[in-house]
Amino acid sequence: MASSSLIVTLSLLAAFSVLLPSAFANVICEELSNDLCAFSISSSGKRCLLESNLQGGVTKYTCRTSEVVVPNMSDWIETDECVHMCGLDRNTIGISSDALLEQSFREKLCSDNCYNTCPNIVNLYSDLAAGEGASLPEMCKAVKGSRDRMMLGLQSDGAPRSIAPAPAHH
Repeated sequence: MASSSLIVTLSLLAAFSVLLPSAFANVICEELSNDLCAFSISSSGKRCLLESNLQGGVTKYTCRTSEVVVPNMSDWIETDECVHMCGLDRNTIGISSDALLEQSFREKLCSDNCYNTCPNIVNLYSDLAAGEGASLPEMCKAVKGSRDRMMLGLQSDGAPRSIAPAPAHH
């Protein structure tokens, strides 16, 4: 009996370690491979940062610990699923709000799949938006609102329907 409960325990532990790859390890940014660096959080709760440096005509990539502290999160290596669902790239250099300017990125970031299941990425871009004086939840409402308006503008045959322009403000 004891051996069967040990097998069950080890099986559960193995299953959770696959689902939560960083749950059983200390994440040290400088020890991460370049393909795991971006969107990771160290055991000290600071974001990992992929940097590029030109050395002798060759671009070298390194992972380092940034000074950006993530409240209530640590030891986090973002999943490939979240990176893909949110429209990101593992080879992202640095931390920048530039992606928020792209409509296609905002649509993926604000999708239910990303927004509701990838808290690390949502936290990162919420902070970046706030740094620019914007609110990610408000940006996502606008994205969803424009999608809804676009859907309302289609007739049942799929042809665009003319939509009255918004009233001018004087």
